[in-house]
Amino acid sequence: MPGVLVVLALAWVAVTGEVSLGNLLEGAVLSALLLVLLRRPPRRALRLGRVPKALGLLLYFLRELLLANAVVARTILSARPSLAPGVVAVPLDLTSDAGIATLANLISLTPGTLSLDVSEDRRTLFVHALHVSDPEAFRREVKEGFERRVKEVFE
Repeated sequence: MPGVLVVLALAWVAVTGEVSLGNLLEGAVLSALLLVLLRRPPRRALRLGRVPKALGLLLYFLRELLLANAVVARTILSARPSLAPGVVAVPLDLTSDAGIATLANLISLTPGTLSLDVSEDRRTLFVHALHVSDPEAFRREVKEGFERRVKEVFE
C-alpha cells in the first residue's frame, strides 16, 4: 500500500506540473484519502468447487434461452398463436440477495418470462409467463431448473 501511495503522489506532481515539497505532500494526502475511500472489503475465499456448478448454470441458461427463443418465435409466426399467459407465485428456497437477484434476472432474460416482484418476506417470486397452462408444472420447472442451480452456486 505505501508503494501505491508514493506512485499516486508522484502522479499528482506530474499532473499538476509543480515540483515542490508542498505539492508532493498535498498529493500524498489526497492519495491517502483516495485509497481509504476506495479500499476493497475483505474478499471471501474463492470456492473452486462452485466453478463447475457456475458453468452448469451457464450451460443450462443457454439451453433454456435457445428453447425459449424457439417457442416465442413459433408463437409469433403461427397463424393462430396459442397463448396462455399468467402470473405464477414461485415459493423460494433461496435466501441470499445475490441468489434471488440472479434467479429473477435469469428468468427475465429468458424470452416469454418476466420476473415481476419478490414478496416483502423474500419467500415468493412472482413471474409472468406467456405459456402457463399448468401453474404447478411451471413452478416445478423454475424450482428444479433455475432455482436449484442458482442455489448450488450462491448458497
